[in-house]
Amino acid sequence: MALEHADVQRAAHLARLGLDEGEAARYADDLGRILEMVDQLQALDTEGVAPLAHPLDVTQRLRADEITESDQRNTFQRCAPAVEDGLYLVPRVVE
Repeated sequence: MALEHADVQRAAHLARLGLDEGEAARYADDLGRILEMVDQLQALDTEGVAPLAHPLDVTQRLRADEITESDQRNTFQRCAPAVEDGLYLVPRVVE
């Protein structure tokens, strides 16, 4: 897939990037090489190859699900400007 100079300029405009002509030409070349590599990868025969969830055959060590802190909600809400029914009240910002 060939990437045109205009395609790079359009993508830069959509991303709100300011590119001069030299940068756009360099990016067109770089992106063209990346797309060529993707085409090469797509040409590979992957029939019968199972997808990997993880490259290593290990399991994640998990910590015990234990409570390590006490409930301090009342302490924290005492210094809040507005609280009701255990919830913090904040000013409306969206109408």
